Amino acid sequence: MKLLVAALESELIAFPEELSGFRRLVTGPGKLKATYALTRALDADVYDEILVVGTAGALDETVGSGVHEVHWAFQHDVINEDGVRGEHVSMPQRIALGDGDISIATGDSFIDDADAVQLIRSLGGRLVDMESYAYAWVAAQFDVPIRIWKAVSDHAQDGANTTWEEAVTACSHQLRDRVRAVYGV
Repeated sequence: MKLLVAALESELIAFPEELSGFRRLVTGPGKLKATYALTRALDADVYDEILVVGTAGALDETVGSGVHEVHWAFQHDVINEDGVRGEHVSMPQRIALGDGDISIATGDSFIDDADAVQLIRSLGGRLVDMESYAYAWVAAQFDVPIRIWKAVSDHAQDGANTTWEEAVTACSHQLRDRVRAVYGV
């Protein structure tokens, strides 16, 4: 059995309630909610794989729309004891996830200004979200393989010409198509 994870119910709007071979988990937004909900789920049952689907902001124009598989994740909103941004005092700086095509920066704030984008890009981030690092860290603690697929909902500082509801719905359909193509369900 695999675990299908999303932060928001709206990110799963294109998915059926029951998906063969998967259990579904909606964690809520942010690192703490993501950590808590995924830990509880992995404590309660055994899974072959975790598949995280959701939205992310792109940090530069070279990141195309569509679905990206995360290669590594880090926290952009932490600072270590030496004052180095992007490095936690006791957690791994980066968590590698496999053969994905993009890095993701995780933090507990919505990124929508040029200064924040520039800082996160300087740390190596190409996408930004609020949960991926937490999901990856929890999966590693339980030694469960994890894949994180993120659909680009916006560029993290542009004036959006679509509403959040329109963007998340379009992203959910892209993610559902990818699940169908890769897993056949």
